[in-house]
Amino acid sequence: MRTCFAHGDAAGAAALYAETGQLLPIHSAPIRGRAAIQAFWQGCLEMGISAFHRQPTDVDLLGTTVNEVGSYTLCGRNGAVLDIGKYVVIWKQQAGKWQIHRDIWTSSLAATG
Repeated sequence: MRTCFAHGDAAGAAALYAETGQLLPIHSAPIRGRAAIQAFWQGCLEMGISAFHRQPTDVDLLGTTVNEVGSYTLCGRNGAVLDIGKYVVIWKQQAGKWQIHRDIWTSSLAATG
């Protein structure tokens, strides 16, 4: 994911997800399917997000599923930190390839407004 954001590659980011993958962002309905996920990440890039760093803290292998928990940082074009928080990614092994099945995150910053 980090490399995809560094290169402005929403299609590459979406390719990490299963065809039936889902993003579960805050204040949004689930975003289902690779095409919709690509559109979401493209929108993030167009908004000025240029870096998405994830740091796993726990990874559990359960057969053909991996649960990953950690923290993230989103940065803008000028390197400014836009958001920090925590995430859970569920990976599934399908046809010998690990793909993101579910992806959810929440900000650790105080709500504004």
